Amino acid sequence: MTEPEVPTWEERFRAGRVGLPEWAEDAPARCVVDATVAGVLEVHSFDAASGELHRLTDRPEGTSGATIDPAGEFAWWFDDTAGDEFGVWRRQPFGSAPGVGVEDPLGLPAAYPAGLCLGRSGVVVVGSQDDGYGTRVDVVSAQGTRRLYEHREDAWVGDLSPDEQWVAIAHSEHGDSRHPDLRVLSLADGSTVAELSDGPGKGVSPLGFSPVRGDARLLVEHERSGRAELLVLDLLTGREVQIVLDAPGEVAGGEWTRDATGLIVLLDHEARTLAYRVDLGTGAVQRVGPSTGTVSGATARPDGDVWMTWSSSAQPSTVRTLDGTVLLRAPGRPAPPSVEVRDVWAEGPGGRVHALLRTPAGSTGPLPTVVEVHGGPTAHDTDAFRPYCAAWVDEGFAVVQVNYRGSTGYGSAWRDALEARVGHVELEDVAAVADHLVASGVADPARLVLAGASWGGYLTLLGLGTQPQRWAVGLAGVPVADYVAAYEDEMEGLKAFDRSLFGGSPEQVPDKYADSSPITYVDAVTAPVLVLAGRNDPRCPIRQIDNYLDRLAARGATHEVYRYDAGHGSLLDDERVRQMRVELDFVRRHLPVG
Repeated sequence: MTEPEVPTWEERFRAGRVGLPEWAEDAPARCVVDATVAGVLEVHSFDAASGELHRLTDRPEGTSGATIDPAGEFAWWFDDTAGDEFGVWRRQPFGSAPGVGVEDPLGLPAAYPAGLCLGRSGVVVVGSQDDGYGTRVDVVSAQGTRRLYEHREDAWVGDLSPDEQWVAIAHSEHGDSRHPDLRVLSLADGSTVAELSDGPGKGVSPLGFSPVRGDARLLVEHERSGRAELLVLDLLTGREVQIVLDAPGEVAGGEWTRDATGLIVLLDHEARTLAYRVDLGTGAVQRVGPSTGTVSGATARPDGDVWMTWSSSAQPSTVRTLDGTVLLRAPGRPAPPSVEVRDVWAEGPGGRVHALLRTPAGSTGPLPTVVEVHGGPTAHDTDAFRPYCAAWVDEGFAVVQVNYRGSTGYGSAWRDALEARVGHVELEDVAAVADHLVASGVADPARLVLAGASWGGYLTLLGLGTQPQRWAVGLAGVPVADYVAAYEDEMEGLKAFDRSLFGGSPEQVPDKYADSSPITYVDAVTAPVLVLAGRNDPRCPIRQIDNYLDRLAARGATHEVYRYDAGHGSLLDDERVRQMRVELDFVRRHLPVG
């Protein structure tokens, strides 16, 4: 009996994945990297000299987000329980077999992570968060453990200087974690070395100290002119040097070249992210790497090369060097390509809204259309490879991704506009794009599917209740469904985010939470709705989702729920495929026939 043919969309989900390697400062051939093995994302060691990729971790739920010490002796990874993001840091020898030599070197209580910096001397600076205390920053060394910083509000560790004199943190002691302030502390005694605050509504964050020992400069991201930009702060003189980038877009990331004479900067512009090299001596700015698509990460190497991850809507992700050579291939077969995106601009109540449109090759409208709403909300959709979107295109759907007000990449005012009426502002822009596609003959108004995960799942449920006449089906992944109950159960860092977003807690501004909560409008939902929920999700906890589902069930509304044993997503290819199948099946059964 022949094996059933695997659909192309499933091949994309099951194709090998590999991230951008993180390399050891003093042993740059030694790296750690996330890569799939047998359909599970795990931490690997990577020897850049030999090209050898070696699996380090082997956990049923997968592992991601590792780092490496400056000497390249140990890989560090965070050990939680089934994706609940609450746990401890582990380390194991570079190149060791899974489970061999794994230890808990810090001896700290389990918590949510808030940054980790590893020094050359063996000192470790670790940030932790929990409901009981807010944020703590501890220093762990051979002399023991001591507290460097503690505050009830949100904060995180940015970087440790190479000479281990200073620690840079971002904090929200002023009560607004969406717009943090910057503080540099003395590692020796915790005293304040420098402060940087641009006032209400303007965040300042540390990106990294100069990698040259004895160089007192710190790279800083700010938004003084209404978009993310860079400056260099000299801690000895207090002098600030603005980095002028003669290129369109706003900063999406940056790091020093290894000799500290320049920077590698990522710029977001109209849903594409490109890389640039900045010469700090001359001010010259030069684009490096691809001129299209999205560079999702880049790191400057000691030899002057730059490693970067790149993809486009049509081409799967690769890790490449500056000249375009593929540095590291993911294990297994590569993902089949998909279609290119087209830019769509629609007039919305707050200005022109940018969206990315995918349509099946050779198709003519009007088409059934998935309006896929991104999470965050402080994120944005880009011209990057997405197996999820490609699957719908394979099924004959148009797919549009909307960078609504609240998205990054379009300036601070656009990002913060959602604060006027959380959820409703974003949905105005989503509706404007959907209307534009209907008017232009692309989308069938009777077959519009509203879909998204995380904040996108939240907007899906809110949209089904506040715009019931507009949507034929709703697909809500790991959503906020009952905002008050979500606030009560979510991790501490998200409580701080919500207070910043709404201007207080549910007790302080109850009307705002009620106005923006999907459960307020649940009785108006008419479209069939599928909810996907992680049993261990600390970001969109399960209880508040059950509250919403109970309300749907009480009135006999058409709905289904798919629960999985992980947190705010899964690292397992099998699980990702199962969820895609569930969504496709639900839509096939409930979407009106065209």
